[in-house]
Amino acid sequence: MPMGSATPRVPLKLSPNAITVLEKRYLIRDESGKPVEQPAELFWRVAKTIADADRGYGASEGAVEALAEAFFELMANRWFMPNSPTLMNAGRPLGQLSACFVLPVDDALSNGKSGIYDTLTAMALVHQSGGGTGFSFSKLRPKNDIVRSTMGVASGPVSFMSLFDASTDVVKQGGTRRGANMGILRVDHPDIMDFVTCKDDTSKITNFNISVAVTDAFMDAVEKGESYDLLHPNTRKVVGQLDARTVWDRIIHGAWKTGEPGVFFIDRANYYNPVPHLGSYEATNPCGEQPLLPYDVCNLGSINLAEFVVDGEIDWAQLRRVVHLCTHFLENVIDANHYPLPEITALAQKIRRIGLGVMGLADVFVRLAIPYDSAEAVELGRKIQRFVDHEA
Repeated sequence: MPMGSATPRVPLKLSPNAITVLEKRYLIRDESGKPVEQPAELFWRVAKTIADADRGYGASEGAVEALAEAFFELMANRWFMPNSPTLMNAGRPLGQLSACFVLPVDDALSNGKSGIYDTLTAMALVHQSGGGTGFSFSKLRPKNDIVRSTMGVASGPVSFMSLFDASTDVVKQGGTRRGANMGILRVDHPDIMDFVTCKDDTSKITNFNISVAVTDAFMDAVEKGESYDLLHPNTRKVVGQLDARTVWDRIIHGAWKTGEPGVFFIDRANYYNPVPHLGSYEATNPCGEQPLLPYDVCNLGSINLAEFVVDGEIDWAQLRRVVHLCTHFLENVIDANHYPLPEITALAQKIRRIGLGVMGLADVFVRLAIPYDSAEAVELGRKIQRFVDHEA
């Protein structure tokens, strides 16, 4: 068995479909592609690796073993599941356990750190390790802007998004799947309309989700039916204006037509930024649920709320115990992680950000016979999330 120890005697509550997904995507394979571990061994591999991080804080052998068994029980009973990189890579040479990264993109082809092609390399390394990447392209000068070093003209953010998209196509995550990206542009960037419409052709930029970074000033202009300023990303000087409602309507039309762009309320996100002294949010992870600083990272995991409905009631005591264990689990992932860049390692250890989420809320409503669109459902959802936040 992995890690030099037998797996705990806890039966797995897995459906045939779940086992099929594990076999196709997560189990360790030999050179011929045949799985060489069982689902229970996968969960034990993960549980042992994550529990071992407690040794760095003085935990005894017995305490680490007991914690590993508790972590195994979380997954075996479907109470909790960590993100895919943790399942795939824990206890293996790659060792990269996080799903969500944001990388900076500066207005230079290369500056040795975060220029366009520097970040392209960093993106490939993150994707290879199993992570997804988010970018703000808002610092890039608009198309047709003069490039003083060559007296040529800039091609603009959307063209460079196409470059990042093409690179994503050829780098698979650990040989199992393509990487995913989020591309974000501020609503006050001069190329905003090109960005909003860049995925009208659904055959292009297929490895990106896109979102507009919407400011409070823009939303105020939408409400008042006014124009708003477009700002040059380098000088922050006004270079034009657009009618706010025209832009807003085009965003809505795109969301209706193709599901994109989304919106990222960047000023509101930064209002709730818990570490403003370390930087500002400029982008999110590929699915949009986690704002991150440049070089920031987050490991995710979800509690399966449906498993806590017992005899027509929510088992709050059991949910409390599981929330505490899940928080411990995700916190340990930070120490067990092998990050792909030193800048990411440094910021991860400084912020120690975790992403504890929930799933199965609709199933809770079904099992409690509460209509999904009712005031009762809304209030119960708030109560559950307040409880999870407080206990975490």
